[in-house]
Amino acid sequence: MDDKTRKKILPLKEIAKRIEEIKIKGKKVVQCHGVFDIVHLGHIRHFNMAKKEGDVLLVTLTADRYVKRGPGRPIFNEQLRSEYLASLSVVDYVGIIHADTATESLKLIKPDFYAKGQDYKVHKQDITGKISEEEEAVKSVGGKVVYTDDITFSSSQMINSYLDVFPQRTVRYLQALEKRYPIGAIVECIESLKKLKVLVIGDTIIDEYHYCVPMGKSSKEHLVVNRYTSEEMFAGGALATANNVASVCGQVDLVTVLGKEDSKENFIRSRLASNIKPRFFYRSDTNTIIKRRFVVENANRKLFEICYMKDNDIPKREESNIARHLEKVVGQYDLVIVSDFGHGFLTKKLIDIICAKAKYLAVNAQTNSANIGFNMVTKYPRANCVCIDELELRFASHDKFSDLRHLAKNVYNQIGCEHIIATRGSSGSLCYSAKDGYHETPAFAYRVVDAIGAGDAFFAFVAPCFAGRLPQDLVSFIGNAVGSLAVQIVCNREPVKTVDLIKFITRLLKC
Repeated sequence: MDDKTRKKILPLKEIAKRIEEIKIKGKKVVQCHGVFDIVHLGHIRHFNMAKKEGDVLLVTLTADRYVKRGPGRPIFNEQLRSEYLASLSVVDYVGIIHADTATESLKLIKPDFYAKGQDYKVHKQDITGKISEEEEAVKSVGGKVVYTDDITFSSSQMINSYLDVFPQRTVRYLQALEKRYPIGAIVECIESLKKLKVLVIGDTIIDEYHYCVPMGKSSKEHLVVNRYTSEEMFAGGALATANNVASVCGQVDLVTVLGKEDSKENFIRSRLASNIKPRFFYRSDTNTIIKRRFVVENANRKLFEICYMKDNDIPKREESNIARHLEKVVGQYDLVIVSDFGHGFLTKKLIDIICAKAKYLAVNAQTNSANIGFNMVTKYPRANCVCIDELELRFASHDKFSDLRHLAKNVYNQIGCEHIIATRGSSGSLCYSAKDGYHETPAFAYRVVDAIGAGDAFFAFVAPCFAGRLPQDLVSFIGNAVGSLAVQIVCNREPVKTVDLIKFITRLLKC
């Protein structure tokens, strides 16, 4: 990068300072914003037309962390994207925005004009709803939104069509799906789920990541010594399920158990979405479950894990209190979601109440290091929707090698559910119902940051979709899209947001 190009790329605060000085001299400033993963003729024309509105052109771009447009996106990292934008003679300054919208940068920069393409002019056609927020931000600092009118191209369509993001099998699948379900119809289906009244029941887990840097082998022991650097706490287990459900459904209640000795209640409340109403019960014989993982910094590679927990059944007194509550409330919900991690909360007595009272019941019974072979989904006498992974399906069937379709159908018949869906990692998912038969859906992600929490996110979206009576093939597609976004998030740092899901789906269908 030459010095002239390098000097154009500045931190936003430095840009804001320079813009202020420029405006004092009576010059007008224009700001454009986007991802700019591939700069094409449409962008060049947009920049040239925007520059005509003023004297100085600032182009801001979204930082890598906030780009959620599909697998492997952005193709180019933020440093490369900023460099090729700065190399354009029409561009005067380039800044990287560490947020998912330009709203805060507009308030900081205070441009005279904010230039957008014609496809943003009709606000109701903006699936993210962010252009209205950005326009308000521009007006609040005395600026104006202008719309350039010229030929338009889709970067996502170019990437999907020409850069081999997906194998041909996946491309054909997406092209066929787009013919059955236009993006507008999919958005309407997802938005229809807001009306559902949902109850989430399950184990609370606090996930801790203790980041460290390997130093080398100990001179006295056969182990690698690591230097501690920092730590992070996440709301996991049923808390993560509830947070993901809350991003797609309007009203979410939560029933869970905390430890009385060290409840972590203040932390938990601070991490729950605002539309979640929790009901906590307290287990007197232990602390709230903590799963502490030691993770190599930057590489996100787990070294080992320590669990602080009791996984025997909850004491009878607490069980009776929870049973009385569930007897009263379970039947009031459109959808009851059970996230069963097999850590002693969901006893046979509670399961029987839930199965007897729930109008629509979705169940996920997880296999983990504490319960291998003991926490099978088949312990539920009924469910409308069952969501498990391939290993859990094989455990439930006591069958290691048979065809997965055969096993899914057997468990489906045993429980008597309406739909069963099994996640298969990089192989996508398999869904079955007697009415619709089998649907195999490919995976859409090949860049995995962290798989922990992805299954919870998948389940949290699939369950409302089935309860909302969305078509089985569409539900499978939405679930895999959610999973592809979730594996790009560290643990349960944040839920999958509906707006990001819709943007992702929009890009996926531009094949």
